[in-house]
Amino acid sequence: MNAHMSWPGQILELFSVAEQAIRQIPPAFPLEATVAVNPWLGQVKEDRLIAAARLARVGGGRIFLPRQTAAAMIAAGDVLPEDLAAAAAAHGMTPDALIRATQENGPDPDPLPTVADLVQKASGINWPDLIEERIGLWAAAYFDRGQAFWPAPGGSAWTAWRAFASRDLTPDIAGLSGFSARVVSTPTDAHGTFADACRVLGITPAVAGLYFHRLLTTLSGWGQYARHLGWVAERDGTHDGTLFDLLTVRLVWEVALLDAGGNAGVHAWERARSDYALPVKPSIETTIDAALQAAVDRSGERRLALDLAGNSAKASLDRPAIQAAFCIDVRSERLRRALEASDQTLRTIGFAGFFGLPVLHHGHASDIAEARSPILLSPQVLTTTPGDEMSDRIRLRAVRAWGRFKRAAVSAFAFVEAAGPLYVAKLLHDGLGHTTKAAAESAPRLDLPLGARIDAAAGILHAMSLTSGFARLVLICGHGATVTNAPHASALQCGACGGHAGDVNARLVAALLNDRDVRIGLVDRGIDIPDDTHFIAGLHDTVSDNVQLFEDWLSAVPARDLDRLVAALRRASGLVRTERAVTMPRGRAEKLAKRGQDWSELRPEWGLAGCRAFIAAPRSRTAGRDLGGQVFLHDYDWSQDREAATLDLILRAPVVVASWIALQYHGSAVAPDTFGAGNKLLHNVVGGIGILEGNGGALRVGLPMQSLQDGAALRHVPKRLVVAVEAPEAMILDVLRRQPDVRALFDNGWLSLASIDGMTGLIRWYEEGKFTGREGTVTPIPAAA
Repeated sequence: MNAHMSWPGQILELFSVAEQAIRQIPPAFPLEATVAVNPWLGQVKEDRLIAAARLARVGGGRIFLPRQTAAAMIAAGDVLPEDLAAAAAAHGMTPDALIRATQENGPDPDPLPTVADLVQKASGINWPDLIEERIGLWAAAYFDRGQAFWPAPGGSAWTAWRAFASRDLTPDIAGLSGFSARVVSTPTDAHGTFADACRVLGITPAVAGLYFHRLLTTLSGWGQYARHLGWVAERDGTHDGTLFDLLTVRLVWEVALLDAGGNAGVHAWERARSDYALPVKPSIETTIDAALQAAVDRSGERRLALDLAGNSAKASLDRPAIQAAFCIDVRSERLRRALEASDQTLRTIGFAGFFGLPVLHHGHASDIAEARSPILLSPQVLTTTPGDEMSDRIRLRAVRAWGRFKRAAVSAFAFVEAAGPLYVAKLLHDGLGHTTKAAAESAPRLDLPLGARIDAAAGILHAMSLTSGFARLVLICGHGATVTNAPHASALQCGACGGHAGDVNARLVAALLNDRDVRIGLVDRGIDIPDDTHFIAGLHDTVSDNVQLFEDWLSAVPARDLDRLVAALRRASGLVRTERAVTMPRGRAEKLAKRGQDWSELRPEWGLAGCRAFIAAPRSRTAGRDLGGQVFLHDYDWSQDREAATLDLILRAPVVVASWIALQYHGSAVAPDTFGAGNKLLHNVVGGIGILEGNGGALRVGLPMQSLQDGAALRHVPKRLVVAVEAPEAMILDVLRRQPDVRALFDNGWLSLASIDGMTGLIRWYEEGKFTGREGTVTPIPAAA
């Protein structure tokens, strides 16, 4: 940066730097459709060690697991000496140095100070907490999505906050005299206020990157929620400036506190400000933590290699009686294994749970459009649920009106006094878990012309590696979780369906593949579905492990095939419940279903805790192997994918979604104060969008502590997700060359990548742009065209 650049020129660059800092913040999605997010989404294009050093300076939480966790794993023999030796060598250390480091806790976080931190130190007043509390109070009203009866005024975030803060006397009472008047005097445009604040604070482009990032982290979950608005807008080709407005709000506080600090505060800030211009370099302590994490990561890689050791199951060439397609979700692994053990003629398939059909779904009598697809996609296909909408709309509106009457400020107390006793029976009934399950809606309808339906069906079957060998009965089975009194319920649903259950997508795909006109069109695509093949849809409840079969197409299925499937599902469900029960606190196989109906249950199920690997390979590679319900399983046959189109799709969509899931669990485990939702016992829903731990302050994002640990130990070991692909290495490397964003996940250490040799089962690891094996040969990545 030219030191003599004019102030207008510097401001333009500062705007650009602010946008870059905003992209360092991960998005947090609302409760109604919570999807897992990589908490380090903004850092994936840089090495994990550098990212850890950056976050340490801006107060962005830790990336690597605590040293005590590594020490326990070493003592238990989970991390072997060879794991430590390899990790130490890669980081320029010795194994003994790493072992010694595990006996220490490491230094406490010491982020760069903001003006608020400096004035707190001088005055003794906790300004950072006050700022968080006041911004949180305003944000809860501004971002509200229907929970409040009296909505906050609209407009931009800057306009709304300016109106709020100009009337908020709390800062003045706390000692920041004239703050509300100062807010009134700010420009009505956020960009103008931003420019004025940067000038007063002496912010230059050299210090702005880390300083803006530091301020954004102090916004906690509110900043991440605002970032989700911008992230979605960018995905859809538009722009949202909400987080920039919040950054401007935070700068206004900094300027006010700088004035309040007097000359001493100005001098302290000038000294602190210069540190923001220093380059990001990892400290020796951060490097030690990175090496210990790498050793734990290597132990996970070694474990997967042992899981897959030996010959794969011999694929049968006979036509199966039944095929069942499940989501790749790790919770499906147990059910798939149990089903195959229950009926030797039944074969399972793993595929992303939206089953290749991204849709915007309108439920019966609803105006709400639910995005039933991975959050990476912006679905455009509309679906509806038929029925008598008018009568149901009237009924639902009456229910909503009655609900608002019961909770309104004027009528609430009188209602409780008069009608409260009438609800005793219902309260007891629901409190004891005797809830009535709602009936399934009518089958959804897909609004697409025939040509588009044929294209969709062909794409789905190719992506599933299911273009021949169809069974007489094919089950398309989504998954969902039946829970109550659980604000984070959508986090237990299907991530590939945008935080909703997978029933809609499964029913749509079954109908699509049963469509006679679609089948005729598929013949021209080289896909001939036999006339006696019937597709049906089901839903796997991951709390009870029961599978519901929808009646849409059951009447056309021969009784012998349907009875065989129902019997196999019943046996498999019992096996899975028995296996899962031993992992749950107070777990009893016959009581698992009740956990989802218990208002007081903190752990209805473990969700995806423990997820550790993603395997894209024929089912024969993993059939019969107990992977503990911890591995994403995507069926993939590279011999049907000569152009690598399906592999390209797998790596840039399901693998990325799986990485977001694994890294969210990782972040909530290693940095619970930054990326965790705290204690469920203290949760209060705010604005219908998120959680407060208590009655105010920071919006808590990520996963609650009860989703990660059983009260005594972590159920999710923070280690790198291993992606294993059975395909020629040259094919994998060619896809990485075409997808640099995916390649960055592996090159920068966020994920591990392995190739599986289809003939020998040999696993080789991707490192520094090539695959290496014990034999010492390498397959380098091809040069870009």
